[in-house]
Amino acid sequence: MDDLNIIELYFARDERAIKETDAKYGKLCYRIAYNILNNYEDSEECVNDTYLGVWNAIPPTRPNNFMAFVCGITRNLSLKRIEAMIRYKRLQANIVSLYELAEVLPDPSIAVGVSDEDIGKAISDFLRNEKDAARNVFIRKYYFFDSIGDIARQYGFTESKVKNMLYRTRTKLKKFLIKEGIEL
Repeated sequence: MDDLNIIELYFARDERAIKETDAKYGKLCYRIAYNILNNYEDSEECVNDTYLGVWNAIPPTRPNNFMAFVCGITRNLSLKRIEAMIRYKRLQANIVSLYELAEVLPDPSIAVGVSDEDIGKAISDFLRNEKDAARNVFIRKYYFFDSIGDIARQYGFTESKVKNMLYRTRTKLKKFLIKEGIEL
């Protein structure tokens, strides 16, 4: 079933919408959640919560890109779960990815006049001008939380090359943000 038909099922409040969403995007959502959480049970729970989130958001929302909408909900729920784990001292290996990126993003206490939306737009502008390989590796690592090994296998790179690409891209992003007037 195509995305428009699934969205129409949500608008009709037809429970088949959840089954169709699971059939089409369940594995992708699970992979995103598992890459962030590294835990089967927590990942399953986030995917199930995703379906509830989509059910509650549609209507009134009518997403232009249903796959991105569903994946975004999964990602956000998984990151919230990570935050809860940190509060309860259940640190996961993927926290390292967030710390790496935090080194180049502005400190909220310093960048008072800069909204998250402004930062997101600046990062998007930066990534649009990057080479495809660097952009894809960056997104796989910091949006989908894929491991270095998985990224290397997916693109046919060595792990060392992936690490270097990520380091160079983070460094360039930091310079770009400073140039754009976003204080770090």
